[in-house]
Amino acid sequence: MNAPGPSVGVVLATRDRAEGLATALEHLTALPERPPVVVVDNGSTDHTRAMVAERFPRVRVLALGANRGAPARNDGVRAIGTPYVAFSDADSWWRPGALARAATLLNGHPRLGLLAAQVRVGPAERPDPLNATLAASPVGRAEDLPGREVFGFLAHGAVVRRGAFLEVGGFHPLIFFGGEETLLAYDLAAMGWGVSYCPEVVAHHHPGPSSRDAERTAVLRRNELIGCWLRRPLPLAARRTAGLLTEAGRDPVARAALGGLLARLPTALWQRRPLPPWVEEAARRVDRQRTDDAPRREEGQAVTHDR
Repeated sequence: MNAPGPSVGVVLATRDRAEGLATALEHLTALPERPPVVVVDNGSTDHTRAMVAERFPRVRVLALGANRGAPARNDGVRAIGTPYVAFSDADSWWRPGALARAATLLNGHPRLGLLAAQVRVGPAERPDPLNATLAASPVGRAEDLPGREVFGFLAHGAVVRRGAFLEVGGFHPLIFFGGEETLLAYDLAAMGWGVSYCPEVVAHHHPGPSSRDAERTAVLRRNELIGCWLRRPLPLAARRTAGLLTEAGRDPVARAALGGLLARLPTALWQRRPLPPWVEEAARRVDRQRTDDAPRREEGQAVTHDR
């Protein structure tokens, strides 16, 4: 009989990051689990595709004609055949044995739709500040899940159940990139899937210099409000938008966020699907935690250069 194939594959979306991608692929292809790896190329103009073909012939490249942002991962998940899928970026990879542990947890907990790993940063393996936030999630822990339920995670530190991910539609195309994880967590929870923080599964992140410029801050604020209009109660979305409107009179970052939101608001309203009451109640508890923990949360936001 043929031996079963790997249960966890890796999907990595990238754009114009050939050198960093090579380092990530060196780590991923050396993992003892030998996961299949799909690189989704978001319309790179550098030598990304040639580099992968030459140095990593066993890695499949899915070449997109344009930059689709975070939803490019959806194409990778559809293309890969494993029941579970781990995400990486061009500056991240998984600790040896982590994917095997993730598979064990997903096998043992059939309602688990997404596993949020512990993320360690840089050569010193500093704990990402988001780890502590997730470990203290106010949602608590259900008996049939392996860890605390969370409504946030870092995409490069997540392993999903492929069927659950595709059932909810994956990463939402209206978000593009920046804060896309929260909306996916909402959608999984709304469909009855669990999203748990499991610190025994470890991912590594080696980011380059921080890119916390005004444009990125505006994108994050815009996307947070898009998610609010898509899933949260209308009075809450209106109140938060009014706050941004007040700031926009004096703050160019707020003006940029507001402009981006207004351009996408008709589509968000058309695609609006409010959360079930029990998920909304849990989301409000997480909102309160985020308000209390804002400085650490801002420090721990993922920095993404390649989408």
